[in-house]
Amino acid sequence: MLACIQRVSRAQVAVGGEVCGRIGPGLLVLVGVGRGDSEADARQLAEKIAGLRVFEDEQGKMNRSLVETGGAMLVVSQFTLLGDCRKGRRPSFDAAAPPELAERLYEVFLEAAAAAGIEVASGRFRQHMQVELVNDGPVTLLVESRPKG
Repeated sequence: MLACIQRVSRAQVAVGGEVCGRIGPGLLVLVGVGRGDSEADARQLAEKIAGLRVFEDEQGKMNRSLVETGGAMLVVSQFTLLGDCRKGRRPSFDAAAPPELAERLYEVFLEAAAAAGIEVASGRFRQHMQVELVNDGPVTLLVESRPKG
């Protein structure tokens, strides 16, 4: 699994003009599920992100995690993270998991993040969404559930 995380002051996601997820300070997490990913990958990725030290401490250093700051997580499914743009001009999404698997692992990710004690909001799987955010820093990182190779 692959996630693009952004530290935010606030973020929200809407479907059809209706806001379905909104957070204040925390992380916007765009999650892509790949072929071969498992429930263990989903849990490991959620736990990794919950514990990432990307928030500033009293000295201004990125030394505090989402759990430590009490921030929230807005999670949005994003199969296009798995897009391969190396050939031609149209991305290939062959590496993305089939929708049934991706949805199940997306739900496992949400459950694991909530189990870590984080307030979790989410988008709607397989829907056209509008995501708004105020990136804080900006801080944007890519996080994978397991190394490539």
